[in-house]
Amino acid sequence: MTDDTLVREPSAAPLHDALIPFEVASLDLRGRLVKLGPALDDILTKHAYPPAVSKVLGEAIVLTSLLGSSLKFEGRFILQTQTDGPISMIVVNFTAPDKLRAYARFDTTRLKFGQTTGELLGKGHLAMTIDQGSDMSRYQGLVALDGGDLEAAAHEYFLRSEQIPTRVRLAVGEELRGQGGPRHRWRAGGLLLQFLPKSPERARQADLHPGDAPEGTEPHTTEVDDAWVEGQSLMQTVEDVELIDPELSGERLLFRLFHERGVRVFQPQHVQAKCSCSRQAVEGMLKGFTKRERIEMVKDSKIEVTCEFCSSVYTFTPEEADAV
Repeated sequence: MTDDTLVREPSAAPLHDALIPFEVASLDLRGRLVKLGPALDDILTKHAYPPAVSKVLGEAIVLTSLLGSSLKFEGRFILQTQTDGPISMIVVNFTAPDKLRAYARFDTTRLKFGQTTGELLGKGHLAMTIDQGSDMSRYQGLVALDGGDLEAAAHEYFLRSEQIPTRVRLAVGEELRGQGGPRHRWRAGGLLLQFLPKSPERARQADLHPGDAPEGTEPHTTEVDDAWVEGQSLMQTVEDVELIDPELSGERLLFRLFHERGVRVFQPQHVQAKCSCSRQAVEGMLKGFTKRERIEMVKDSKIEVTCEFCSSVYTFTPEEADAV
């Protein structure tokens, strides 16, 4: 369904680099489905990451898209990991309403074939920050990373910070196209589902683990609402290939999942790979260093600054950087 049509067939035309908000009113479910193609490929191929790093960074980009697209104001959603694993840092920025950029730091010598996302990230933390601008306070939620994947971290975040029953699915893979010569292209997809009944009692979840409570303390449990049980069961049927498939439209995938209950889709939100760096911004950054530090940056009679997000290189003469 759409705002102007009560009932229609799901569109067969796939949308690339777009999010589709949706609602399953009969189960009190709302969510977002994202399918990423050229934007994701552009971000990942600019850095020539090893495939394992690209996959994990791709998952982080999908998760950031699902969460950042909910912003209702001009601001940024920032996802960042800092861990002791082979991939020591990931940073993904979603600038409302549609701009994505991301990068990862990693140790090539510690990468091994077959490592899981949890093994690649290791132990540390995941921070999710909402930046509403210089005149507004930031909101940040932290989640421990202890060998688990990003889906598990997202579930923990919503349990602790939002207290909204939430599940996410993330999928990233490479597509091989043969036209004009074989070429690998990165694709990804994700699904976020939330249970939002009118009665808050229906959305109650079990309390957090009692942690250091005295031995014998019984953990709190609560009965899960049938509608949320059904919603999670339907979501578990989604396969990675369905989320990644460039020929399967998002609307058709949602119809496959929820047609028996009725699903309403809303206006899609398109996203793009777009860095916010500029020569002016880099020049301002250089002014933040002392003159001595700027002089030490001069190599071969110039200062070169490479953007970690998009790999753009900005070159300044010593005179331009006041480094003489």
